[in-house]
Amino acid sequence: MVRRPRSIKPGDTIGITAPSFGAFIEPYNIMIDMSEDAIRQRGYKILEGDTARKGDGIGISTDPEVCGKELMEFYKRSDIDAIISAGGGELMCETISNVDFEELGNCEPKWYIGYSDNTNFVFPLVTISNTQAIYGPCISGFSKEWEETEKDSFAILEGTKSSFDGYKRFVEPKVDEKARENSEEPKVYTKEELRCCYAYNADRELVSYMPKCQSLEKAGDSLIEMEGVLLGGCLDILVNICGTRFDEVKEFKKNNPDIIWVFEACELNPMSIRRSIWCLKEAGWLDGAKGFIIGRPMDAWKQNQLGCDQYNAVTGAVGDMGVPIVMDAEIGHVDPQLPVIMGARAKVTAKGNDLNITYID
Repeated sequence: MVRRPRSIKPGDTIGITAPSFGAFIEPYNIMIDMSEDAIRQRGYKILEGDTARKGDGIGISTDPEVCGKELMEFYKRSDIDAIISAGGGELMCETISNVDFEELGNCEPKWYIGYSDNTNFVFPLVTISNTQAIYGPCISGFSKEWEETEKDSFAILEGTKSSFDGYKRFVEPKVDEKARENSEEPKVYTKEELRCCYAYNADRELVSYMPKCQSLEKAGDSLIEMEGVLLGGCLDILVNICGTRFDEVKEFKKNNPDIIWVFEACELNPMSIRRSIWCLKEAGWLDGAKGFIIGRPMDAWKQNQLGCDQYNAVTGAVGDMGVPIVMDAEIGHVDPQLPVIMGARAKVTAKGNDLNITYID
C-alpha cells in the first residue's frame, strides 16, 4: 500500500517552496500574499522558502540545485507539516535531478500539493518514494474566494472528506487565451478581481466510453465503475519522465497492478496527446490498466488536426485495451480543478454527466 501522509490541523505549519515557477511577478506576488492570509485565517502557520519569490532561473524560480535542496529540506523538516508548491512552470525536471526520492521514501510522509510542472515531483514521489501526493492547486489558487476546488483541497489535507463529486460548471478555454497569456505586458489585476470566483461559462458534459466486443462505445447514461490506484498527472510531463532514471513504473506496478490512469494535457495538441499516450503504452506503463480518467485539455480543447481531436487522441491509442474511459473530467489546467490523491486506492463512478471519486484506503 502506498503511504498516506497524516492529516494536518490548525496550528500546523505549511511550507511554501518553488521547485518550479516562483511568485516573483504580478499578479503572482500579490496572490501568494492573499493565499497565505486566507490560510492563516484558517489557523495555520506559513513558512516561506527562499525560492518562493525568486525569478532568476530559466523556467523555474532559481538554480535547479538550489530548488532541489530546498524541496528536500522542506520535505524532511519536522517543523513543516505539509507543502504547497508556489507554482507550475517549465523546467522542474531539472530540479528533480537534485532530489533523492529513495531518501524521501524513508522520511515521515507529508502532504505535497501542486499540479502541472509539479508532476515532476508528485509522480516519482508516488512511484519511487511510495508516498501519496495531491495533484491540485498551487499556492496562488487559494487567493480567490474559496469554492469547491479550494475547499476540497483542504478537505484532503485535513482528512475530513473521502468522497468527491465532480463540478457541474467550468470555464471553457478560448482560442485567444494562449496569446493573451504569453503577452509581454501582463494584465494588472486588483485584489478585488483576484478574489473573484471562477468565471463559469459552460456546463460539464462528460464524454465516457465503455468496452463492448473488443471495441468502445459511448457510455451515455450507462454506469461506469472502476476501482484501483490513481496515478498520473500532466501528460506533457509524464512523457518526458518515461524512460529516465525517474521511471520506476514497472517496479511500482509489481505491488500496485490495478492502476486507474489520470491524464490531463496543457500545451499538447491532439496529435501530441495521441503520440504521448502511445509512448507510455509502448513503454509498458499502461499494461493491465483498470481504466482512464482524462481531464479537459487546455490547448487541444475543440481542436482538430487532420482528423485527430481530443477524444480519438485517447481512444485511438488505448481503445483496444478493453477498459472504461471517462473524458472531460475537471482535472488539470481548465478551471475548476478537482484535486486528486495520486497513489490512493479509489472507486470511480461515472454516469451521464455525474462523476464521483471515493477513496477507500
